[in-house]
Amino acid sequence: MTSIFQILMLILDVVWFIMIAHIIMSWLINFQVLNLRQPIVGQIWNGLNRLLEPIYGPIRRILPDLGGIDLAPLVALIAVYACRIVLVNNAGAFY
Repeated sequence: MTSIFQILMLILDVVWFIMIAHIIMSWLINFQVLNLRQPIVGQIWNGLNRLLEPIYGPIRRILPDLGGIDLAPLVALIAVYACRIVLVNNAGAFY
């Protein structure tokens, strides 16, 4: 059962880092440090969007429209961290 706990924690860590990379990349694109017309930047951006849209989509449908502010990544980050807390606090069930 320890291996299940470790696998779940690994999955949450990978999701966490992918979301952080997406958030940082969106800032760099918005501040025009990165250009989406560059092939590698465009491919990475499209790949991250495809990976994270199944997570962000349902959250965006629930959240109210705030104009140009997208809070879905923040809510998703909090949810992933909350899942980590729940798993760590209940780690005794996996042993």
